[in-house]
Amino acid sequence: MPVAAQENADSSAFEVQRKRVNDLLDARQQKFGAYDSSLTHKSGLFGLFKSKGDMQKSIDILKDIVITDNNIFLETQKLLKIKDFEKDKYQQLATDYDKQVSAYIGTINKLQRENDKLRQQADQTEGSPLGLIWGYVSLAAILILGFLLYRSNKRKLMSKDNGVSGVS
Repeated sequence: MPVAAQENADSSAFEVQRKRVNDLLDARQQKFGAYDSSLTHKSGLFGLFKSKGDMQKSIDILKDIVITDNNIFLETQKLLKIKDFEKDKYQQLATDYDKQVSAYIGTINKLQRENDKLRQQADQTEGSPLGLIWGYVSLAAILILGFLLYRSNKRKLMSKDNGVSGVS
């Protein structure tokens, strides 16, 4: 959710900046229209000539157009920086996601190999007569040792019983 909010904030910053540039372009277009009409306006002698005031007005409008053009360049640079920042951010996100996916794929492959190895071992142990033989030998050894311990304990008990009854 925070990523979506960040993307939305970046996109809205881009949109706000784009609107600023478009507003400046509209203002420049209006100023150029005023400049164009000021060039044809003649308030001099009998309307035949341009007066000094007409020429000054045209120059002032032209200066204002140049200032607006400079602002358009500055705002466009900001817009491009925002666009480049977003592009770099998305490339970084794509790289990070690619690394994560590669790591997940590596982990999955490792687990699949381990699973296959364990299945092979289980299949070998399950079908192997050697494993069964070792199982029977172990069981027989445990039974023999149990029998010998039982017999040994029975003899000790009998010898104690004989020794106790002989003393009385």
